[in-house]
Amino acid sequence: MKLINIGFGNMVSANRLIAIVSPDSAPIKRLVQEARDRGALIDASYGRRTRAVLIMDSDHVILSALQPETVANRLDGETTDKYQEEDPHDE
Repeated sequence: MKLINIGFGNMVSANRLIAIVSPDSAPIKRLVQEARDRGALIDASYGRRTRAVLIMDSDHVILSALQPETVANRLDGETTDKYQEEDPHDE
């Protein structure tokens, strides 16, 4: 089982991941709200701005503070990301 770091030490299973999308469009905002309403939302952004929404095969929706490109690079196994994770102590 391959795990992907989605920021702040949180991991998700690569085998269960369906899509990595930007949170900016209205349909994705609706998807996030519906997941929140049914209790299937996992907020792994630690209070930061959500930059990526991960959609899992279990109908769970996960919010991440990393850029979608960063998560995709980690999925591909690249160790040097074009976009670096924010310092968790910055506010």
